[in-house]
Amino acid sequence: MNNNTMKISDALLPVIAIVGRPNVGKSTLFNCFTKSRDALVADWAGVTRDRQWGEGVLHGRPFIVVDTGGIGEAAENDLDALMAGQSWQAAKDADMIVFLLDARAGLTAADEELAKRLRTLQKPMILAINKTDGLDADVAILDFHRLGLGAPSAIAASHRRGVLQLLEAALGCCHPKEEREAFDKDAGIKIAIVGKPNVGKSTLVNRMLGEDRVIVFDQPGTTRDSIFVPFVRHDKQYTLIDTAGVRRRSRVGVGVEKFSIIKTLQAVEASNVVIFVIDARENISEQDLKLLGFVLRTGKALVIAVNKWDGMSTEERTHVKETLARRLDFIDFARIHFISALHGTGVGDLFQFIEEAYLSATKPVSTSKTTKLLAAAIEKHQPPLVNGRRIKMRYAHLGGHNPPILVIHGNQLEKLPDAYRRYIVKFFRDQLKMIGTPIRLELKTSDNPFAKSKR
Repeated sequence: MNNNTMKISDALLPVIAIVGRPNVGKSTLFNCFTKSRDALVADWAGVTRDRQWGEGVLHGRPFIVVDTGGIGEAAENDLDALMAGQSWQAAKDADMIVFLLDARAGLTAADEELAKRLRTLQKPMILAINKTDGLDADVAILDFHRLGLGAPSAIAASHRRGVLQLLEAALGCCHPKEEREAFDKDAGIKIAIVGKPNVGKSTLVNRMLGEDRVIVFDQPGTTRDSIFVPFVRHDKQYTLIDTAGVRRRSRVGVGVEKFSIIKTLQAVEASNVVIFVIDARENISEQDLKLLGFVLRTGKALVIAVNKWDGMSTEERTHVKETLARRLDFIDFARIHFISALHGTGVGDLFQFIEEAYLSATKPVSTSKTTKLLAAAIEKHQPPLVNGRRIKMRYAHLGGHNPPILVIHGNQLEKLPDAYRRYIVKFFRDQLKMIGTPIRLELKTSDNPFAKSKR
C-alpha cells in the first residue's frame, strides 16, 4: 500500500541511537535520557527486540532517542538476525550514535568487530562505558581506548551517574537540521494493535506503515514491548502502537512477559482507537473475550480485524462469520473487517473505519440536541412505573468524549431497569450514528426537597 510516510529520521529534532551488545544497559540509558520507564529493563540479554523511540529535553532543547536490540555477536537464529537488522537501521537513521559497552565484561572481540562496522556509517559517535559503579572509573575505561573512537565516557546508567554529561556531549555533536515538519506526539489518532500472540499484529503494523518497522517472526511472543510508531498518511498524522500478545494468566511466565502484558494494557489506555486482531483460522477463545472486555471497560473506540482471511474456502468463511456474529453479539457497535496482513488485502480500508470510529467517539453534540433526542426516545417508549410513579427523565447532555458519556438528569433514575438503559443507549447511537465506539450512560437523580419534611 502506498503511504506518504514520514520517518523519525525526517523530523526536525536530533536523533540519538543507543547501540551495543546485548545486556550492556541500553534500555536503562534510554529511560535515563527520556526520564521515563517506557523501555522494559531486565537483568538478562535479549529483552529489547524492536526499535523503541522516545523524546527528551535537555536545557530546553528537545531530542529523539532510539533504543535498539543487542547486536555485535553471531546470530544464533533468524530472530537474532532480524533484531540486528532493526538495530542497524536505527543507527543509519540517527544523527548521533552512543556506542554503549560494559565495563564489567571488559573489551571483547565482539565489541571490536562492532566498532569496525559502526565506523563505516561515518556518523558522529560517542563511546560510553556503562556499569562503572563500584569500580575505579579511570582503570575501567583504560582498555577501551584501543577502539580509537575518542575518549570513553564512564557512566553508571542504573545510578544516573555521568548520564547528564554524556547527553550534553551527544547533543553537542548533533548538527542543526534544516527546517522540517516535526512530529507532535499528542497530535493525530493513536491506534493500538491488540490481540493474542501470533495473530499477525506486527505484520499488520508493517503493512499499514509500508515498511518493515517491527520484527515479524513465526513464534509467539516475538514482540515484548509496546512500540509507538508515529507516521503521516495522506497528510493525516497517526501513531501506531504494536503491542505484545496477551496469553491466559495460567500460561504467563514470571519476568518479562508479565511486564509486557502491563505495557499492552497501558497502550490500550493511551490509545484513541483499538484494532483488535483475531485469527480467522482459530476459534474465538475466552482470552479473546477477556481482552475485548478490557477494551470495553476502557471505553476506547474499536475496530475488529479478522486476519489470515486469504486462502479460506467459502464454507470456512461462512462458518467464521456465523461464529463471530454469535460470540461477539455484545459489541454490535464495532465494525468487523476481514483482512490479510501478509498480502495487504483489505488493510488500506482499515483507515476508513479508524477515522469513522474516532470521529464517533469525539463527536460534539449540544445539550439542546441530546435533550430533544431524550424526549423523542421517551415518546417512543415510556420508562416503566416504580411503585405507581413514573420515572422522570428531564434533560441530557454529553459529559465527555472517547468514550462519549451520556448524562441524564431526572427522578428515581437509580431504579431504571437495565433493559431500558440499553434501549436509551441504542436509540442515541442510532440517531447520532455513533459507530465503533461504546457509549457510557450516567444517571443523576435530583434531590427531593421534601425528603426531610415531617409531612
